Amino acid sequence: MQVLHVCSEMFPLLKTGGLADVIGALPAAQIADGVDARVLLPAFPDIRRGVTDAQVVSRRDTFAGHITLLFGHYNGVGIYLIDAPHLYDRPGSPYHDTNLFAYTDNVLRFALLGWVGAEMASGLDPFWRPDVVHAHDWHAGLAPAYLAAR
Repeated sequence: MQVLHVCSEMFPLLKTGGLADVIGALPAAQIADGVDARVLLPAFPDIRRGVTDAQVVSRRDTFAGHITLLFGHYNGVGIYLIDAPHLYDRPGSPYHDTNLFAYTDNVLRFALLGWVGAEMASGLDPFWRPDVVHAHDWHAGLAPAYLAAR
């Protein structure tokens, strides 16, 4: 079975709460049980720095602008990164600025995360396609909606 975890953070690369802990442990546990589990994350600066072997899988123009899908590994887990610097290359928290105001384009940033998760299930990576897309928390909440709309 092939499982894609769609989420916005992963311990120890980036953590704001318990979601990161789950993503830091669950895929590795599934891999230990024989599941081909991988993670899809935005290429936030801290995450990008931690996935040092990332290679280009695909380049696309999307509703949110141009993106590059990368694939690499972290602690034995396959990691897909959505490289869209205009959306994700910001310091500090992935959700708000240094004044604690939510980024005004969060709807676009996380709609893109869900969309790429759904596109993965439709063959965005020609060499790997998940049987299950697991959308974690509100950040990935549109992935099932995009899949249902197909």
